[in-house]
Amino acid sequence: MSDLNHNPSRYKNILLDAPSDGVQLIRLNRPEARNALTSALLEELATALEAIAADDAIGAVVITGGDKVFAAGADLKEMAALDVVGVLNDTRPGIWRRIYQFPKPLIAAVNGFALGGGCELAMHADIIIAGETAQFGQPEINLGIIPGAGGTQRLIRAVGKSLAMKLVLSGEFIDAAEAKQSGLVAEVTIPEVTIERALKLAKAIAKKPPLAVKQAKEVLLKAFETDLEAGLQYERKAFTVLAATEDRNEGINAFLEKRNPHYTGR
Repeated sequence: MSDLNHNPSRYKNILLDAPSDGVQLIRLNRPEARNALTSALLEELATALEAIAADDAIGAVVITGGDKVFAAGADLKEMAALDVVGVLNDTRPGIWRRIYQFPKPLIAAVNGFALGGGCELAMHADIIIAGETAQFGQPEINLGIIPGAGGTQRLIRAVGKSLAMKLVLSGEFIDAAEAKQSGLVAEVTIPEVTIERALKLAKAIAKKPPLAVKQAKEVLLKAFETDLEAGLQYERKAFTVLAATEDRNEGINAFLEKRNPHYTGR
């Protein structure tokens, strides 16, 4: 078990659990506020992810909320207290950047509402597993604002221009089935097994060679940030770097020798 789980009092807005070797489960824990994302909660989440990034025992992370709400958005009381100067000096963009920079696979297990900042948090994950009751949306337009944590940029890359425009401009939601059809969600499950399925997937990923997993995530994310030619060059460089690793040799030799590989992260 990671050292993170031996000091649960360190965090007030999230809960940590290690259900299996190599996997960390993080639960948003503000049920009284529908897991509204305060700066304090986001800071705790970023801090926990940074600690996990430095822990070689953890290979993948699942983040989840409650049965009926993943996260219902930003904390409006906190937001209302900020004027223009407050928004300009807000620490939240830096915290969101720290979450995005988490180098290990991050899976969101979503049941219920993932709205506003909650939808943006889910999109910060590498994979979204959604229960059939999940609802996704960016309803900020109803408050006279727009998504401010990457919602417009990540949503349009995930689902395309037309659907992203519809969601952001109308404030309407989509259900899990439409989210999967549009490419926002990887899998849809019955709500009772959403977390179980996400943990099973995280466990499978955590058993893969960690250097290859890290490089694969980096290269895939580059597809969001660059053109095809630059992405292909980045991919080739990562492929070449992995040729020098012990895990690459172990994986090939194990396949040829018809045995299970033993990866060491070197």
